[in-house]
Amino acid sequence: MARFEIPASEMAMMGGNSAEALCELGIIYATGRGCQADLVAAHKWLNIAAIKGSDRAAELRADVAATLTKMQLAAALRAAREWMTTH
Repeated sequence: MARFEIPASEMAMMGGNSAEALCELGIIYATGRGCQADLVAAHKWLNIAAIKGSDRAAELRADVAATLTKMQLAAALRAAREWMTTH
């Protein structure tokens, strides 16, 4: 699976670690806009955005989760947990 991480400078321009910026990052990964689509990464970022209070991210996260295998979902949840512990 391809990984595409936005540099800190670009993330700051998008609104930093705000729920809206993280939701947008999830949408980028889900749609493959500017990168290869990666639904595990999409779920990770939408999950983080939902935890930070984005209702839209929570709805989109559910849509993405419905397309993932159990192993993919576990990987996405693990990645989100790891990110949350370091940021």
